[in-house]
Amino acid sequence: MNSKKRLSLLMIGATVTSLMGGTVSTYAADNTETTEPLTIAEQGIFSAGGITITSDGTFNPEDQWEETGAGQTSHVDHANVLYQIPEEETSLPMVFLHGYGQSRMGWMTTPDGREGWAEMFLRDGHSVYLVDEPRRGEAGQTSVSGTISTKTLDQRWYTQFRIGRWEDGKSVPNEGSQFPNDDNSVDQFFRQMTPDTGMTSDMGGDFDNDVVAQALAATVDEVYERSGKDSILVTHSQGGGPGWTAAKYTDHIVAIVAIEPGGAPSSDSEDYQTVLEKKIPVTMYFGDYIDNGDTVIQATGMWQGMRQACYDFADAYTKAGGNCTVVDLPKEGITGNDHFMFQDLNNDVIQEHIENWIQENVEA
Repeated sequence: MNSKKRLSLLMIGATVTSLMGGTVSTYAADNTETTEPLTIAEQGIFSAGGITITSDGTFNPEDQWEETGAGQTSHVDHANVLYQIPEEETSLPMVFLHGYGQSRMGWMTTPDGREGWAEMFLRDGHSVYLVDEPRRGEAGQTSVSGTISTKTLDQRWYTQFRIGRWEDGKSVPNEGSQFPNDDNSVDQFFRQMTPDTGMTSDMGGDFDNDVVAQALAATVDEVYERSGKDSILVTHSQGGGPGWTAAKYTDHIVAIVAIEPGGAPSSDSEDYQTVLEKKIPVTMYFGDYIDNGDTVIQATGMWQGMRQACYDFADAYTKAGGNCTVVDLPKEGITGNDHFMFQDLNNDVIQEHIENWIQENVEA
């Protein structure tokens, strides 16, 4: 599809038809309050960052199938970025980075097929840039070999993500949960997981934070080159780490919105000092079932510790003159959210909360 072609996201009759990067999804009209068409002025896909590896020797075009790869190249460790620019672009661009085991798909839709945050922020006048990080999704080319695990681990992540308890082969979400828990949605949720091509650990233990940070920074710089605008960086979970580090490699991050990052840098770290020196406003969002989580489930204590690291960051950052908040959604009266708040039934409520923070704290 021509990236310059004008596209409309139209709502006709009983359905809502959304065109995200050439993929068509249909939603029931009663799942959304949006009634106005959304016109996309431009969309496309590009790669950012990465390196090129060249093997010793000379490539012989008359022996192209020789097995050593002598004299050949491999373009690796880049980000793959799908972008959309709304016709009514009134706000700063937003660059989205997924978490562990995920791809940009998580920002584009929900397990039950409702509108994702990408479209919601487009409606608020932001262009969106959805990253598949190096060695993940459509950016799978890697400079290091990994192992694609075939272990059956769905329920590990269901539990770690604080959705609820898995009992007798069924999803039993937490009381008051906003997770879309019908059988088809649970199936779709598990099927959005995707492996990392450059890791040997099924726990993310050998995740290369710096490689991802450099590609993320290259994405932000590319957005600046194309638009002349700095970007709001939105990260999730494992993606929070590269989000902090990326500020070391680019001067064009205007704000950071971290959705349940797996912690935050300590005040004596280079990442912290860089973000502070560049005066980047930061907000971090945490959902439910942390203070009131099941105490016999290991994830509860883990999330308490990771959130505390973010409180410590915010305290130090604010005392040093920076702008940082940690939003504990239950304390805001927004309850029932798990680790995937951007896919929960009330994802529109949280998106609006973030948009209000942007309007109040981020200068265009």
